[in-house]
Amino acid sequence: MPATGKVTPPRPTANMHVSADGLRRIRGTESVRYEYYNDMGKDKGHCSWGIGILAHRGVCTKEELGKEVSAAEVEAEFARQIAEAEGIVHRNIKVELTQEQFDAMVSFTFNVGPHGASDTYALLNKNDFAGAAANMGQFVRVKVKTKKGTQKVIARGLVKRRAEEAAPFLNTKE
Repeated sequence: MPATGKVTPPRPTANMHVSADGLRRIRGTESVRYEYYNDMGKDKGHCSWGIGILAHRGVCTKEELGKEVSAAEVEAEFARQIAEAEGIVHRNIKVELTQEQFDAMVSFTFNVGPHGASDTYALLNKNDFAGAAANMGQFVRVKVKTKKGTQKVIARGLVKRRAEEAAPFLNTKE
């Protein structure tokens, strides 16, 4: 690409990393399990393992439910996914964030993924922090299989998590 003479300033979050408190909060919202499990209970939700790590969408197979993972595997994958979420936040956020806001965005991105968080990123980049907080609050439903088919239900744990993630964006001076 030819040089244009313009220097692109670094993103405001470029040197930020999730804090120890942020990591503690993320761990507090996730189950820590050294096995594969269905995140919404027996035969419900998605196949997960470790510290809220998604193995795949849909329930675990019988074979997966018997699979164990070591503490070292859990910690390594959690660290990898947190670093990935940090990078996604770095690439997508163009405005300054406080440490608490950055931690919240890493947590949100870790949980809903970059596609799910894209509207929240756009609102933040427009300095609509209240809108971003409201948008985050919409991600409280999960699909579960029922006798009537697949339905979206409110996950109580996600209601609490979203309130905690949205809180740093409320009552800010925009």
